[in-house]
Amino acid sequence: MTVTVNAKTDLVVPRSVRRRAGIKAGDKLEFKVTGGVIHIVPRLPSADDEYTPRQRRAIDRALAVGLDDIKKGRLHGPFETHEEMIEFLHRQTNGAEGKSKKPARR
Repeated sequence: MTVTVNAKTDLVVPRSVRRRAGIKAGDKLEFKVTGGVIHIVPRLPSADDEYTPRQRRAIDRALAVGLDDIKKGRLHGPFETHEEMIEFLHRQTNGAEGKSKKPARR
């Protein structure tokens, strides 16, 4: 498709070209020029664009708790299979203090 540029109008990307490129209303685009060629590249959202400051603080707190667990050795695994993980959990609960015994089935 060819368009004619004039001094009074901004350059417009035709609707059919935008549709084929997957450009939708609200998308952010970055324009780069290299050797007289204009490249239009979608600007991907950064993590700063995705979360509010309040959400970011909550994420940072949860990450800090997780890192503290790692530093203090409070983690298990990785397990090769789910059976290995279940066996580990059974060993943990069988050795737990104050474990109540289940009544025998009749």
